[in-house]
Amino acid sequence: MSERGDTTREQIVIAATRLFYGEGIRAVSMDAVAEKAGVTKKTLYYHFTSKDELVAETIAARDQPTLELYMRWFAETDGTIADKVHGLFVKLGRSVNTPRWRGCGFLRTIAELANTPAHPAVKAGAAHKKRFEAWLETELRDRGIAGAEALARQLVILLDGATTVMLIHRDLDYVDTAGRLARGLVETARKRG
Repeated sequence: MSERGDTTREQIVIAATRLFYGEGIRAVSMDAVAEKAGVTKKTLYYHFTSKDELVAETIAARDQPTLELYMRWFAETDGTIADKVHGLFVKLGRSVNTPRWRGCGFLRTIAELANTPAHPAVKAGAAHKKRFEAWLETELRDRGIAGAEALARQLVILLDGATTVMLIHRDLDYVDTAGRLARGLVETARKRG
């Protein structure tokens, strides 16, 4: 594929991501995506044969950048493993505390498409969540934390729960509370290990 084709495809994914995140998947038409991307509908369908394919691509495109963001937040936080885990929550809180934030795009997509569990975007979103959990488990295990697998799962539940409740109440105290709980869980596991 030519460089122009790659650029056009990326342009479409960026436009669709913004629209789907801002307005919801079902509320956004392919016409709206084409208009936002500055392409014809024919060009849009040349790159994506269906809306389902486009939705799945927008989720897949966010996978690695989102993981890298969490990895960076983790690496930038000084201190013990408990401090680093707590830092994920602190930095999440800072990044989501804006009026334009609409929640976790992966969770929102999965929720919006919950009645179609075989949808490729649902599978891509679930795979992202599993990759994040596996990364966290590795970080814990590499630092000698006992029960790293179970602890990583608990931390993911806290993080996703904090994200969801933050969306509902728009109150950072929920993210802060979850972060303190996460730190406590890690400190307890560290003492056992």
